[in-house]
Amino acid sequence: MTRPGVDAPFSKAEALLDQAVADGVCPAAVAEVGDQSGHLWRHAAGRLRVDDAGEAQPAGVDTVFDLASLTKVIATTTLAMHLVDDGALDLDEPIRERLQEWRGHDRAVVTARDLLAHASGLTAHLPFFRNHTRRIDFEPAICHLPLEYRPRSRSIYSDLGFILLGFLLTDSDPHQATLDSQFASIAQARNWGEIQYRTPNAWRARVAPTEHDPWRGRLLVGEVHDENGFALGGVAGHSGLFGTAEAVGRFARDVLAAAPGHATLASPDTVHQFRQCSSVPGSSRALGWDTMLPTSSCGIRMSKDAIGHTGFTGTSLWIDPRANRYVVLLTNRVHPTRSNDSILAFRPAFHDVVMDVVVS
Repeated sequence: MTRPGVDAPFSKAEALLDQAVADGVCPAAVAEVGDQSGHLWRHAAGRLRVDDAGEAQPAGVDTVFDLASLTKVIATTTLAMHLVDDGALDLDEPIRERLQEWRGHDRAVVTARDLLAHASGLTAHLPFFRNHTRRIDFEPAICHLPLEYRPRSRSIYSDLGFILLGFLLTDSDPHQATLDSQFASIAQARNWGEIQYRTPNAWRARVAPTEHDPWRGRLLVGEVHDENGFALGGVAGHSGLFGTAEAVGRFARDVLAAAPGHATLASPDTVHQFRQCSSVPGSSRALGWDTMLPTSSCGIRMSKDAIGHTGFTGTSLWIDPRANRYVVLLTNRVHPTRSNDSILAFRPAFHDVVMDVVVS
């Protein structure tokens, strides 16, 4: 689970993760910390479900989690970078040129860059799943919404913007390949391992359950927790990925390797462009990514160069190129209910402990 000689420095982080499970922050958690050369430490804590806890399967380093909004950076943002490199996506072209339902003077200037920076004017979230299914319903419903603010005047984190971005990326692909097939090609080429949209049956026994969902009337195991994502068939720009901590760590190492100029998940220049904080007033957002603030989920020990993201199910990924360090934290904190938000206090404390560790 660890590289020889480096496990002892992470003993405090291991104890903290174990205690979080004992305190009910989440039923199961798997963390991985590493640098550009590989992982330094992995630890699994807890059991996959709370009912029949004594008999429930223990979490393992191979436990599969619903990554929720980590989809936005691992899949959607990465696919956008690839299409930019291929010349198939112009970040500054108005999206009305690709999405014909996006009409109106108030939104004419909105681009893919604005969607990535959460600065399009769209509101955060609406429960379209109640009476919409698939793109044929979602696209006009989102495109016709009144904007909440003037584009680029502020930033409001928006699932709806990333849903539209997913449609745009599909249309921009030379073969109009679906998001899941585009992502699968990249993940396979980069050897990220077990990470994909829609879980295969072979994974089911080690997928961490999420919520007892009253809308679907069942415990969710291996189907996307996000209701709009489910209504879109489990493949969307804002949610849908499942994966292990190891796979997310492999992705993180590719991001780290781009900092000194290696071509991994995209060209170094494109990765650098996407990592830069936007010029939107008061925003901490880069393109797809969030950036480090003292109030961020990554605590206060990471450098100002750090980028990261969180997911509603209790997942997070933070990458600090200056420190040559990444931190993956995957949990199912929404099991059995989303009302448990204890992870909000735990997450920054955990990252601070991890970042205090100096590995020679």
